[in-house]
Amino acid sequence: MSCVCISCPPCLQCKPQYNKTSHSGIKIRDIGDALTHSACPQKLRQRLDIRNETLSLRIFTFLRVSKDQTKAPLVTLTANCSKTMQSGGGMALSFCGDDQDINSYSVKDGMLNNGCFVDALNLVPHVFLLFITFPILFIGWGSQSSKVQIHHNTWLHFPGHNMRWILTFSLLFVHVCEFAEGIVSNKGMSTNHLHLFMPAFMGFIAATTSVVYYHNIETSNFPKLLLVLFIYWVLAFITKSIKLWKFAEHYVGPQHLRFCITALLVVLYGLLMGVEINVIRVRKYVFFANPQKVKPPEDLQDLGVRFLQPFVNLLSKSTYWWMNPLIMGAHKRPIELKKIGKLPIAMRALTNYLQLKDAYEDQRTAEDPNRAPSIWRSMYRAFGRPILLSSTFRYLADLLGFAGPLCISGIVKYLNNSSVGPTAKEIEANTHLGVYFMPSIELLKDTSVLAVLLFLALILQRTFLQASYYVTIETGINLRGALLAMIYNKMLRLSTSNMSMGEMTLGQINNLVAIETNQLMWFLFLCPNLWAMPVQIVMGVILLYYLLGCSALVGASVIVLLAPVQYLIATKLADTQKSSLEHSTERLKKTTEILKGIKLLKLYAWENIFCGSVEDTRGKELTSLKNFAFYTSMSIFMNAAIPIAAVLATFVTYYFWTGNTVPAPAEAFAALALFHILVTPLFLLSTVVRFAVKALFSVQKLGEFLQSDEIGDDSWRNGDMPVSMEAGKKHMGGTKAINRKQPMRYQMDNYEQPTRRQMRPSETEDVAVKVSNGFFSWGSNLSTLSDINIRIPTGQLTMIVGQVGCGKSSLLLAMLGEMQNIDGRVFWSKLPDYEPVHEGNISKNRYSVAYATQKSWLLNATVEENITFGSPFNKQRYKAVIDACSLQPDIDLLPFGDQTEIGERGINLSGGQRQRICVARALYQNTNIVFLDDPFSALDIHLSDHLMQEGILKFLQDDKRTVVLVTHKLQYLIHADWIIAMKDGSVLREGTLKDIQTHDIELYEHWKTLMNRQDHGLEKDIQQDSQTTLERKTLRRAFYSREAKNQMDDEDEEEEEEEEDDDNMSTTTNRRSKIPWRVCWCYMSSGGFFMVFLMVSSKLLKHSVIVAIDYWLAIWTSKTNGTIGNGTIGNGTFGNETFGNETFGNGTDPAKDDYHYLLVFTTLCAAGITLCLITSLTVEFLGLSAATNLHHNLLNKIIHAPIRFFDITPLGQILNRFSADTNIIDQHIPPTLESLTRSTLLCLSAIGVISSITPAFLIALVPLAVAFYFIQKYFRVASKDLQDLDDSTQLPLLCHFSETAEGLTTIRAFRHEARFKQRMLELTDTNNTAYLFLSAANRWLEVRTDYLGAVIVLAAAGASIWFPSIGLASGGLVGLGLTYALTVTNYLNWVVRNLADLEVQMAAVKKVNSFLGTESENYEGTMDASQVPENWPQDGEIKIQDLCVRYDPMLKPVLKHVNMYIEPGQKVGICGRTGSGKSSLSLAFFNMVDMFEGKIVIDGIDICKLPLQTLRSRLSIILQDPVLFSGSIRFNLDPERTCTDDRLWEALEIAQLKNMVKALPGGLDAVVNEGGENFSVGQRQLFCLARAFVRKSSILIMDEATASIDMATENILQKVVMTAFADRTVVTIAHRVHTILTADLVIVMKRGNILEYDKPETLLEQEDGMFASFVRADM
Repeated sequence: MSCVCISCPPCLQCKPQYNKTSHSGIKIRDIGDALTHSACPQKLRQRLDIRNETLSLRIFTFLRVSKDQTKAPLVTLTANCSKTMQSGGGMALSFCGDDQDINSYSVKDGMLNNGCFVDALNLVPHVFLLFITFPILFIGWGSQSSKVQIHHNTWLHFPGHNMRWILTFSLLFVHVCEFAEGIVSNKGMSTNHLHLFMPAFMGFIAATTSVVYYHNIETSNFPKLLLVLFIYWVLAFITKSIKLWKFAEHYVGPQHLRFCITALLVVLYGLLMGVEINVIRVRKYVFFANPQKVKPPEDLQDLGVRFLQPFVNLLSKSTYWWMNPLIMGAHKRPIELKKIGKLPIAMRALTNYLQLKDAYEDQRTAEDPNRAPSIWRSMYRAFGRPILLSSTFRYLADLLGFAGPLCISGIVKYLNNSSVGPTAKEIEANTHLGVYFMPSIELLKDTSVLAVLLFLALILQRTFLQASYYVTIETGINLRGALLAMIYNKMLRLSTSNMSMGEMTLGQINNLVAIETNQLMWFLFLCPNLWAMPVQIVMGVILLYYLLGCSALVGASVIVLLAPVQYLIATKLADTQKSSLEHSTERLKKTTEILKGIKLLKLYAWENIFCGSVEDTRGKELTSLKNFAFYTSMSIFMNAAIPIAAVLATFVTYYFWTGNTVPAPAEAFAALALFHILVTPLFLLSTVVRFAVKALFSVQKLGEFLQSDEIGDDSWRNGDMPVSMEAGKKHMGGTKAINRKQPMRYQMDNYEQPTRRQMRPSETEDVAVKVSNGFFSWGSNLSTLSDINIRIPTGQLTMIVGQVGCGKSSLLLAMLGEMQNIDGRVFWSKLPDYEPVHEGNISKNRYSVAYATQKSWLLNATVEENITFGSPFNKQRYKAVIDACSLQPDIDLLPFGDQTEIGERGINLSGGQRQRICVARALYQNTNIVFLDDPFSALDIHLSDHLMQEGILKFLQDDKRTVVLVTHKLQYLIHADWIIAMKDGSVLREGTLKDIQTHDIELYEHWKTLMNRQDHGLEKDIQQDSQTTLERKTLRRAFYSREAKNQMDDEDEEEEEEEEDDDNMSTTTNRRSKIPWRVCWCYMSSGGFFMVFLMVSSKLLKHSVIVAIDYWLAIWTSKTNGTIGNGTIGNGTFGNETFGNETFGNGTDPAKDDYHYLLVFTTLCAAGITLCLITSLTVEFLGLSAATNLHHNLLNKIIHAPIRFFDITPLGQILNRFSADTNIIDQHIPPTLESLTRSTLLCLSAIGVISSITPAFLIALVPLAVAFYFIQKYFRVASKDLQDLDDSTQLPLLCHFSETAEGLTTIRAFRHEARFKQRMLELTDTNNTAYLFLSAANRWLEVRTDYLGAVIVLAAAGASIWFPSIGLASGGLVGLGLTYALTVTNYLNWVVRNLADLEVQMAAVKKVNSFLGTESENYEGTMDASQVPENWPQDGEIKIQDLCVRYDPMLKPVLKHVNMYIEPGQKVGICGRTGSGKSSLSLAFFNMVDMFEGKIVIDGIDICKLPLQTLRSRLSIILQDPVLFSGSIRFNLDPERTCTDDRLWEALEIAQLKNMVKALPGGLDAVVNEGGENFSVGQRQLFCLARAFVRKSSILIMDEATASIDMATENILQKVVMTAFADRTVVTIAHRVHTILTADLVIVMKRGNILEYDKPETLLEQEDGMFASFVRADM
């Protein structure tokens, strides 16, 4: 044993080992012990300087300790203690160290062999850079004006931009390592050697400066200044290379850390030098005569582009820093569409469409032109590269994810050994060039290093992960845009027969747009997971095996085996969702019917029957929702329970496998973290697989759609069939020759325009269109039109007449080329003054045909836009058209005149109004040819005449336009220049009326009799209160007080207490960032208090148990390993005495002790799994019961609301509560709530655990909590706005698709395809912009919360390493704390995202709640139902005394002091102008309006005292709008199911319907479609009459009931009513005065008062009376 004597005053601590024989030295067994001996005071340890010859110690003898230590002679080292004391008292700071007797500054071996000099040399480039750049950065910057004016201070990237940022970041990281290594090496020296870490520190600052400097040069586009950086890289490269070369000379190699670091730096500086040379090469800014001029990208010159992700620098890209102004700004004012601007060109739908289309078309080869191209391959070719990039990011992130568990393992392992420094032997072996070199392996044994590494790995992993997400989402959005454009282009070319024969229904197209494209987009979002997850799983299992051996495989197999179960649950979930969707559609249909017919239901007292039917459907829907809730909770349960089960299986197996031992804390907690990592991919895998399957189906559907038949090429209209085929092919090839140099936006005009009809001179000049030998069909080979030979004379009015279904409309479409041409030709004449048309040039457009279809087709736009239809606005012309179509009175009724938005499909207009707008559109268009398909079908006689005279004869004929008119109104034939009579698909006659009169007398006579009949109808039809006025009335009601309600839907009445807010910024800001607690409480309470209590308690219990499991594991692993591990076995001293007495002295058997641990552990795990099940079930079922109650209350409230509520609340708004809002409450809130509570509790429990283990962590927690608070506050507001924008921009897009599909023939006739495509691209881009911003905002949040999470991990690790004395940090508990800290990073962003989602979803609850406050009608009355006689009203006597009625307490009365007496069985007629109060009176009989004065007494009972149900069920009414419900005829006549069949047949017979119903399949059980669409309006009205007859009431009220019936039927009806109701009281509100001439009593009303009241004969005698004037007008 070698002994060392040190001549030093002995210290007290060392006294026991004092050896008098030696020179008053300390006798220590080994040099290594001397360094580590805890008894030696710190200073002495520092004095024990055992160093190489060049050190400044006087060394008398030095022995290289030989391998055979026992033979080594005694060495005496004497240090001059006192001198050292003096010099070291203050630990002087000198650059090269201040070691005694060695001149660190001597250069006798050559300058470069002095390590300190080489290090000093390395400082030079850094100092040079700082000196030069600082003045430029701080002084010269203001004057440095940018050569290129770009509105964002972005971002002209110099070549190699991203490479430079990546290299600079790597450089910074290596400098940090170099600095750390220098500090650690310095600890091993006797004095401070600044040169070990100073150059590294300066290098770090220089690298940071370089990147700031570069960024500024780039933004100002001043590349000459880059020369400074170039010089810096060259110098740094040279100095570092010298250092590396010297290391190699002095036998320093890769086994030393500093060598590795230096080598890395040489490589990095070399690469950066290369990047700089490349910039010079490309930009030629120096050494070249003509530098390259660079313009910024077009996007950056366009001020509208606000999505800057592609243009910002790498740092801003990865942290979404450029989003800050938007997200912070959302707090002050909401984000609007203007704020998010346009998309960059590369992301626009057109760009991506061209890419995808090229990839798709390129697959069609010359050999096989009909081969269906593969959509998958096209997608891969167009979007493969970004997906590969994203997958690369994903792999990097996944690999870095495994750094977490490994670092935890290392920290726990080395935590208690970290105080052991290098032994003297090691120091001596690793000393070169006068300093200590740290071995590379040492680095990973330092816990502080591991903590920092863990932090950096987390930051990098999260950055890569978010980058991967972002790239896939951007690609997914681009793909969706491309697919939408592709579908739209195909749709515009779909053959009409496809649409009409039902091969491609509207529903299918809407599904493609709304569902299939989204499925593919989502698949793209998730597809990197498909190949990243297996790798992640395999890596995880390998690492587990490495940590725990075979037992880990058992745990992993638990996870893997349960994955299929999860997949099963996921498929079940999809199925139940589908079935619940079907039920909810059914329920919505019923609800819509109820709301549309609410007036009738209330008048007939049928609310409860229909309400019950909705409740039945809701019951079925709830059953599906129960299953949905069950499977959702199972899925959540699996996700929570699998890791517990896996850990349990692993440790139990390990315990028995290894013979009753348990792994060390390091392995145990690394394994725990790995299990957490493994569960995520397996949980996601089921989702991804499900989406992949859906994507396969979607692609199949898309493929079928893209392969479906297209409309024939137009060129056949010119007759030459073979030529046209060639032309078609050429045309297809030609579309690709796009001028890519032109900016995209100009190309849409000339891109893919359908080939124009090439007009050709026809045989006869005055023919506009000529068809010869035409045979046309709708897709099947049976020709619909056969042997057509017709000509349409130019500039004249041609009429096409014939019976219903003889092919008139088909003939128009055949001429327009919409039908399949089997044989024959269609010629379009080439007009002499033909010239091409450009936008804004109002010459007659020669190739488009103004076409008004029979079924009116409107855009979801303003009235004006519908009429001008893309043509320039010309005020004079517009006014003329409006007058011709008599639209002015209708426009005046609309709330915003002709700027009123027409709802989708013209939902808020009547049929006649829709038709007139369509005709107006055809008139307004400046085309040469006008096709009108039965424009009079929905118009009454006045309007028809006016339209014929003003519109067709005057407006069109004055313009010399060619008009083709299909009509049934034969009285107009006298105006025709040319007549085409059709019969059964062929032309019967063609010629002028005179020709037909002479040649086909029979036909002419037939027409004449029909004309007389029609004219007969005319005479009686001229009363001022005609059908049109009626339509206008309904229109007024539809828009009733719409302005007042307009804001309501958006604002949905903020809570009352918030209403008096002043409009300053702070309140709006405040309200926008407040969480709606009251609404949450309302939601919870509708779920039931017991469920809420159960949920809260089970959640808290579950999380406590989970913490307990991990805590127990920590204690168990620490205990069993602690008594043996750290204290004794670890150091290898296996002394008998330690083993025998101390550990097992008490005589306990360790196996038993361990067994007790195992039992508790198993019990806790079992409890945890059970609680997971309970919590997941309670949340879902709490949500379910809340949904049940909310819907039930809403339905009852609304159905029992007074009729006024429906007048002032738009139907759409009520329906929204039942559709969108109910759906959110049913399906979205419960999972969000579950996720929110789970992630919040996980984060809180983790922070609690860490704080209890290392309280020092709490210091770091305060700033973190503040940061977190602000991040979530800003994000929630911005996210809500962006979500709203996404929703609001999606709807117009879907509407545009369905509108286009419905109006294909019109769009193609007008030749407006290009305009509609442009509109579709704009709408798609707008929606994509909103969606992109939303996903970028999500990334913004996630990057920030992830970085916070990483800081939490660093703080937790730091607290346990640097403040171990505070708290209970044993190895196991530190492991527990770090594992928990790792989970926080995963869950922090979910807390915020779920909070934001919940806030948005709670708005639905708030809206539903606002309706729950509606007042119900007073159904009770003061009399009991049992007091009312069974057969009341028996006689039908009505007394009205001083009656005043109003619709609302706020409004003026509509009836003022009305008195009348109606005797039993009397027939009373009431007439008056519109708005005189006739209908209000009829409503008063049913107590539907507010009767605030006076009373109505029927058969001696005041109706206000009766229960509403009783009153309304005893009277009958027939309304003016016929309402039928979907179901059977029986259900429509008698929903209560109280009548016999005979009675129903009797009623039908009275209503003239018996024969028709008998002919229907099923008779009384025949199906009635929604709204009775399968019957004509007249038939519907007759059914309503039958309905009134079925209810044998002694009082019948007819409210303008015969308005929509032709004269003949009406006469029959009048007779029927007189006979069938001979003994009953009938009150008729008359629409045509002649219907009440036979009444017993006539009442004329005006402005709510009775004007005349007498027998009709008496009133007619008063010449100047109102009634007499009415009758005169009607005759």
